[in-house]
Amino acid sequence: MHNFIGHLTTINHHKWLVMKFCFQLGLYRQGLCHDLSKYSWIEFSTGVKYFQGDRSPNGYERELYGFSNAWLHHKGRNRHHWEYWTELTHGRCIPVRMPVRYVVEMFCDRVAATMVYEKQRYRSDSALAYFLKNYDNVLMEQGTKDLLECMLRHLSTHPQKETFDWIRTTVFKEGYALVMKESE
Repeated sequence: MHNFIGHLTTINHHKWLVMKFCFQLGLYRQGLCHDLSKYSWIEFSTGVKYFQGDRSPNGYERELYGFSNAWLHHKGRNRHHWEYWTELTHGRCIPVRMPVRYVVEMFCDRVAATMVYEKQRYRSDSALAYFLKNYDNVLMEQGTKDLLECMLRHLSTHPQKETFDWIRTTVFKEGYALVMKESE
């Protein structure tokens, strides 16, 4: 019962934070629909079974079996995950550039996940630190990776409200051109 309540509380808190962030950024539909698949039987039952409270249960399932059925289900239904945007071409998996609105949702997702899992240890650079720790292991299209990193870096050095204002006024307008300008 502890795992059931713990997992339900964790995903509800995460979903609420992402919804709040998405609403602040004008992504109302994405905020409402974010991670609804986590309530499906395959994802929810795995979450309860492998719940630990300080990290994703899918990661623990992956450690035990080499893959996670729940993650395979989740990434194929949620466009804010870079893994959704990969294509198998000529026997190779290649990353595809994500639409800006899904990169912004991914930003919200990562910030909320670090808040939920790190609890009192959360800092404004937590999501950036997690991203950089895994940077070389991510098969994300480079422009998408650069745009996400740009937003996470902004959050690490600016207040959240200021970062969200910047995303609304600059990232949504300039999108990938923003990171192209910064790399010049």
